Amino acid sequence: MLTAFLKWVPKVSVPKESLIEKVNCVYIRSIVMHLNQIYLSLGSNVGNRSEQLNKAIELLNESGGVKKISAVYETAAWGNTNQPPFLNLVLMMMTNDDSVNFMKKLLLIEEKMGRVRNQKWEARIIDIDILYFNSEIINDQELIVPHPHLQERKFVLEPLVEIAPDFIHPVLKLNSLELLNNCTDQLQIKKLQHA
Repeated sequence: MLTAFLKWVPKVSVPKESLIEKVNCVYIRSIVMHLNQIYLSLGSNVGNRSEQLNKAIELLNESGGVKKISAVYETAAWGNTNQPPFLNLVLMMMTNDDSVNFMKKLLLIEEKMGRVRNQKWEARIIDIDILYFNSEIINDQELIVPHPHLQERKFVLEPLVEIAPDFIHPVLKLNSLELLNNCTDQLQIKKLQHA
C-alpha cells in the first residue's frame, strides 16, 4: 500500500526512501499518541513483600511499558490495621489497552500471584490499584478512576509525588504535591529503596 502511495505522488522532491521514513515516523507517532498513561499503586504485606512487588512489576511490564517507579515505602496497614505492615510503591506505565481491558489484566496478575479476595482491606500478597488512567474520570461498577481514596492515603501520595508531583487530579483539580500537603493521614511511612 505504501508503494502504491509513492507511485501516486511521483513529483515529490524528496527521495522515495526519505518519504517512506517520514510516513513510517508519522505512523509510529500516531501509535505512541494512542498509548494510555496509567499510574498504579502496588502494595504487599504477605510473604516476601519485596519479591512480590518485583514480580508484579515484571508482569505489568508484559502488559505495556513501565516507565517510572518510585522508591518503596513501608507503612502500617490502612483501614484494617490488625495485620502486618505493607511495602508500597507507585509506578507509571503506558499501554494501548482501554481501561476495562487493562483492569481485567490487573485482576489476572493479582490472581496469578495468588491473591484471593475474601474481605475488604485484608492482608494480601499483592494489591494493584489504578490511581489515574490518563486524566479520565471513570465511574463504573467495576472501576472508579481516579482512585476514590488516593487523596486520603499518605502511602500513595508520597511515592506519587516522587514520580509525578505536578500531575493534576482531574476531579479535585490539585496536583500530587498539593494533595499530599492537604492529606490528614496520620500513618507513619518509611521510605526504603527500590524493591
